[in-house]
Amino acid sequence: MAKSKNVFNAKKLSYISVPSQVINSLSSSSLQSLLVSPKRSSSSSFFFVNKYSCRSPRVWLFALFLFGLVGMLRLGWNVNTLIPFSPYPNPCLQTQQNAHTIAQSHDSSVVASNLVQLAEFWKQPDGMGYQPCLDFSREYRRASEAIVKDRSKYLLVVVSGGISQQRNQIVDAVVIARILGAALVVPILQVNVIWGDESEFSDIFDLAHFKTVLADDVRILSSLPSTHVMTRPVEERRTPLLVSPRWIRARYLKRINREGVLLLRGLDSRLSKDLPPDLQKLRCKVAFQALKFAPPILELGNKLAQRMQSKGPYLALHLRMEKDVWVRTGCSPGLSKEYDELIQDERRRRPELLTSKSNMTYHERKLAGLCPLNAFEVTRLLKALGASRSARIYWAGGQPLGGKETLSPLTREFPHFYNKDDLALPGELEPFAKKASFMAAIDFIVSEKSDVFMPSHGGNMGHALQGQRAFSGHKKYITPNKRHMLPYFLNSSMPEAEFNSIIKVLHHESLGQPELRASKAGRDVTKYPVPEFSSLRVEKLLVLPLNWSPFGKFEENGFWGTDESQERRFKNDCSQYELCVRVEGNNPKIP
Repeated sequence: MAKSKNVFNAKKLSYISVPSQVINSLSSSSLQSLLVSPKRSSSSSFFFVNKYSCRSPRVWLFALFLFGLVGMLRLGWNVNTLIPFSPYPNPCLQTQQNAHTIAQSHDSSVVASNLVQLAEFWKQPDGMGYQPCLDFSREYRRASEAIVKDRSKYLLVVVSGGISQQRNQIVDAVVIARILGAALVVPILQVNVIWGDESEFSDIFDLAHFKTVLADDVRILSSLPSTHVMTRPVEERRTPLLVSPRWIRARYLKRINREGVLLLRGLDSRLSKDLPPDLQKLRCKVAFQALKFAPPILELGNKLAQRMQSKGPYLALHLRMEKDVWVRTGCSPGLSKEYDELIQDERRRRPELLTSKSNMTYHERKLAGLCPLNAFEVTRLLKALGASRSARIYWAGGQPLGGKETLSPLTREFPHFYNKDDLALPGELEPFAKKASFMAAIDFIVSEKSDVFMPSHGGNMGHALQGQRAFSGHKKYITPNKRHMLPYFLNSSMPEAEFNSIIKVLHHESLGQPELRASKAGRDVTKYPVPEFSSLRVEKLLVLPLNWSPFGKFEENGFWGTDESQERRFKNDCSQYELCVRVEGNNPKIP
């Protein structure tokens, strides 16, 4: 087809297709020279060849020889420089390109997998619809009026130990006062012989808040009234372990009615863990609502928590690696022969410090899961559970045996590793210096506000945080499954991927999910507060016997539910029944 003269004479552009590797290696001027056809020069060129010279055979032979020589040289230097411009595929080059593509795809899948693992580590457990609920019975509320008005009976208590032990004893003191119908004088904190802390109740806890929250349950006084100051209290030093409300009334009620004042000491684990529902709820109310830290402690603890939160989620570790912990547990720190001998000498010198299982060897204790995890074991557990190197960690606890060098396995793998001394500004901790209870309270606040919490060993603080985090909406709490996982730690031949997979399976149900206290007798309600303090968010559960049916027949799965979490909750509790029904108010509602 003929073209017009104007179009034919227009400036022509030529384009070629080249690989990205070639384009990247060219300068902008070189690229321009490739894209734009050079202008013809009619006057001169590097090799001027006129139409007459092209007729000479010698010229043709010389041109052919020169072309062949250049081609051979280029092939000798790099054959691949010519191939990309060939219209025919090169199988070797395609293989290399495919390998590169596969490598990129593999790298992308690895990155995606790592992101999934990272998100999984910070993922919160399913609360299954449980929400805090402290709804006392009508009988309890009716009795409260007479109890708070009583002016004849007063209970004095002396609590001991660290701050978490003191919290537990204060909780039980309130419940015992309620059982006896007595007013509770603010508990006396015994001077700690180990730390020399002389703090009083109002130094650590918000006394006004404590009184206000419990105003409808127990009358709280700052001191004995003048009418009873000179009264010699009935003192009880040896209350048996795990006594019932009935035992307390039989033992103390007549005496306190007669004398007016009862003094109790050493309440640690003296009150039964299995109490009537209203008293269990009172326990939760004291632990989770009434015992709030004093404003100066709360303010500093919140500041440190906000500094941790400012750059994203963080993990709190409660590391139990102090000298007294190794002595009391009967375990060896494994730092060196000298440190192991130091702990053994201390244990021989003071055998009363060994808490329990004195007939077991160290290795038996270790395999039974009774020993604290050391820094290496904590590090490997966190990595197996999906914590990345960028994870930000707050560590709570006292000075570890061997100093901070003991923590080097953790700091090498997790460089963003802080404690209160690292986060506090100059002078912020000075008012609390040499006051162990204050420092422990700050650790408690920062740990409670963390996205994930894990203790290296059990203990009162870990138990208190477990219950507090459940009360706060079942925030993630990792309970190391020491007894089952330690054999895998000892297997040095196991591939890392297999080890990580096994560790995740072992901890699948140890991440802070709601755990019914009723499934094991003797559990402390302040550690396992479900179901005493909780209810489902919208609806209550009604379990009906096998012989009841609204239509004379059952649904195929014997279940009516609402959302996914409630469905799992219902199915778990109703496995021995044929029907679970939604209820609103007091009337069953059949969908």
